[in-house]
Amino acid sequence: MSQRITAARAFWAASTILAAAATGIAAPAAAQDSETASTDEGQLATIIVTANRREENLQDVPVSAEILDQGRVDTIFSAAGDVTALAGSVPGLNIESSNGRVAPRFYIRGLGNTDFDLAASQPVSVLLDDVVLENVTLKSFPIFDVERIEVLRGPQGTLFGRNTPAGIVKVDSIKPSFDTDARGSISFGSFDTMTLNGAFGTALVDDVLAFRVAAQFQRRSNWIDNGFTGQNNVLGGFTDFAVRGQLLYTPTDRLTINAAVNFRDLLGTSTIFRANVLGATTAQPNNTNHLNDNYKRDTVFYDAGGGNPSDYQQFGATLTASYEFDGATLTSITSRWTSNGLSRGDIDGGNLVTGPGFIPFPSDTQDSLDLKQTTQEVRLASNGEGPLTWQIGGFYFNSDFDVTTVGFDFPPPVTVNHKNDAWAVFGQLSYALTERLKVTGGLRYTDDEKDFFVRSGAAPQPVSVGDKNVDWDIALFADVSEDASVYAKVANSFRGPTIQGRDVAFFSAPSVAQSENITSYEAGFKSELADRRVRINGAVFYYIVNDSQFTAVGGAGNLVQLINANKGEAYGVELDSAFQITPNLLVTLGAAYNHTEIKDNTLAVGICAQCTVTDPTVDLGGSTRALVNGNPFPNAPRWSGDLTARYGIPVGDSGEFFIFTDWTYLGETNFLLYESREFNAKSRIEGGLRIGYSGNDGQWELAAFARNITNEDNVLGVIDFNNNTAFVNEPRVIGVSFGVNY
Repeated sequence: MSQRITAARAFWAASTILAAAATGIAAPAAAQDSETASTDEGQLATIIVTANRREENLQDVPVSAEILDQGRVDTIFSAAGDVTALAGSVPGLNIESSNGRVAPRFYIRGLGNTDFDLAASQPVSVLLDDVVLENVTLKSFPIFDVERIEVLRGPQGTLFGRNTPAGIVKVDSIKPSFDTDARGSISFGSFDTMTLNGAFGTALVDDVLAFRVAAQFQRRSNWIDNGFTGQNNVLGGFTDFAVRGQLLYTPTDRLTINAAVNFRDLLGTSTIFRANVLGATTAQPNNTNHLNDNYKRDTVFYDAGGGNPSDYQQFGATLTASYEFDGATLTSITSRWTSNGLSRGDIDGGNLVTGPGFIPFPSDTQDSLDLKQTTQEVRLASNGEGPLTWQIGGFYFNSDFDVTTVGFDFPPPVTVNHKNDAWAVFGQLSYALTERLKVTGGLRYTDDEKDFFVRSGAAPQPVSVGDKNVDWDIALFADVSEDASVYAKVANSFRGPTIQGRDVAFFSAPSVAQSENITSYEAGFKSELADRRVRINGAVFYYIVNDSQFTAVGGAGNLVQLINANKGEAYGVELDSAFQITPNLLVTLGAAYNHTEIKDNTLAVGICAQCTVTDPTVDLGGSTRALVNGNPFPNAPRWSGDLTARYGIPVGDSGEFFIFTDWTYLGETNFLLYESREFNAKSRIEGGLRIGYSGNDGQWELAAFARNITNEDNVLGVIDFNNNTAFVNEPRVIGVSFGVNY
C-alpha cells in the first residue's frame, strides 16, 4: 500500500505545532517545575497523587501506586511511540495492541482482556483529566503535555467506578494558569521519525481568565517492504496529530471553571502481522517459541490487507466546574467524546503462494467504529482541616456505537450496535483515629445495563444484559515512625456484564459474559530514609476473581467467545524505590512478581490450527478443546520491572550535561488461555538512552536519544487462527531533539 497520508493533514498538523512552539520560544517569562523547585538540594521530590480524588502525598495514601512525571513521559514517547510504549514502565503494568496505534489492551497485576474487538471491555480503566475513556479506541488517545501519569494497582471501584477491578491509569494534563508558560520541542530519528510538541499558556485577564493550548505531531515514513509484491517501503508509516485547548475562568475566589477540548487525527499503517514466525521450520526443527527464520523485521509477504491502514479521528469536550463552600467543595465534570475510524489487516500475515510457511486460506478483515460517549459526575468533598474527611457523589455514563466488520472475500459486511447506560452513587470517609492511625472506607452502588442488536447484514435476536453491584473498600494506614508507615486494605470491585457480537459476522450468535467480581487483600509499607534521599515502597497482594471474564480469541474457528471461568486467583509482591545517591545522580528501581491461575476444572476453549498444544484436550461435538484449569492469565508475565538512572554534571552557573537511561523487563508470558509450545514468550527487555546538554537553568535542551537501543526483537502478541502468526515491538530508533521551556 502506498502511504495514504495527505499533504493537507500533515501541513495543518505541523503548522499548528510550529506556531505553538514559536510562540513558546518568544515568551519571556521563565517557569520552574514546582515539584523540583520545592525540593531541598539532594533530596527526592515529593510525589503527589490523586488516588482519593484530592491531591495528597503518595507516602500518606494506602494504595500501591507508581507515578510517571513529565520528564519520564517525554522520554518514553521521544521516538513517536504510542500508548503501548508505557508497557513495563511501571511494575505490574503491561499494554499491547493488535490494532496498531488504536485499541490498546491494558493489564495490571495480570488482570486484563485479550479481546481484539472494538466492543471489548477491560478491567483496567483509563482516565484523562478525571474523565473515563471507556472504549478501547479512546484509551489510545495520545499522551502529551501531561503533569503526571498515575498507575493505581488493585481495585479502584468505589471512587472510579465499575470496570476497575485491576486498577486504573490516570493521566493528568497540565492545566492553564495565570503565569505565562511556554514550551516547544522537535526531534528527528531513524525511519524519518519526527515528533513536534508545543504548548503555550498565559492570562487573558489577570486572575480571571487564562488559556492553554498544546499540540503534538508524530510521523514516520514507510519502512517495511512487501516481498510478495516486490514493493519497497510501503508499510509501517503513520502521522498522528493531537491538540488540546483549555480555558480557565475564575470569576470569584470560590468558583473555578475549566473548559477543555481534545482532538486527534491518525492515519497510517495498523499492526504488521507476520505469518509463521513462531515454531519449528525446516531450517530450525528444534525451535519452539522463538522467532524463526521466517521472520524479517523489515519485510513481510502480503497478498491482502490493502496496506493494513488505520484511520481514526477522535474528539472530546469536557467542562469542569468547582465551587468552594465553607467546609466543602462541589465539583461537576461533564464530558462528551466521539471516536470514528477503521483498521484493516492481512490477518494471516502472508500469502498462499510463498507463505512464509503453510497458510491454508487468506484472511483479510476490516473493523470500523462510530462511537459517542457521554459522562456526568457530581462530587461534594470536604475541604476543611480536622480528623474527618469525606466525599459523596453521583455518576452517569452512556455510550452508543456501531461496529462494522468487513471481510473482503469473506464474510459479507455486518454492522452491530452496542449501547451502555450506567449510573452510580458513591461515598468515602476517612478518619484519623489517632495522630498515627487513620481509617478509610468507601461504598459505591452501580446499575449497569447493556443492549446489543444487529443493524445490518445478519439477523440474530437482540441481546440485553445488566447488573447491580455494591463496590466497597476499607483501609487502615499507620505511621510507625516519622519516616515509615504501613497499611492494610481490603477491596471489592466488579466488571459489568459484557456482550460480544463480532461472531455475528461469521454466522455465529453473540456471546455474553456475566459480571466478574474481585475481592482483593493488600498490605504494604512506605518509607523515606536517609533524610529523604531514599524512598522504598512495597506491597503484597492476593485476590480472588469470581466468574472471571475471559475471551477465547481466534483458534481454528476464528471466533471471539466471551466466557466466565469459575474463579481466578493471583498473588504477588510489588516494590517501587528511588535513590538520590548524590545531588547529581538519581536511580529508580521497580519490580513485581505476579502469580495468576485459572481455577475451573471444566473450562475448555478452542485451540489453534497449527500449534502444539500442551494442555489436556477433550472432544466436544467433534471440536477439540483445551482444558485450561491451572493456566496463568493471558498476557500476565510473572516478573516485571523497570530501572532508570540520571546523572548530571553542572557546567558553569546555569548549564548541565546529563545522561539518562531507562530499562523495562517483562518476564515469561503466555499469550492465550491455553498453553502451547509456540504461543508464549521468554523474558523481554528494552532500554533507552538520552544524552544531552541543558542550558540557562533548563530553558533549553539539546540531546541525542535512542529507544530500544539494543534493537531487541520481542514478540508482543499472537494470532492463532490459521497459522502461527505474531506481531512484534518497535525497532530501534536513534535521533536528536531540541527543546525550549520558558
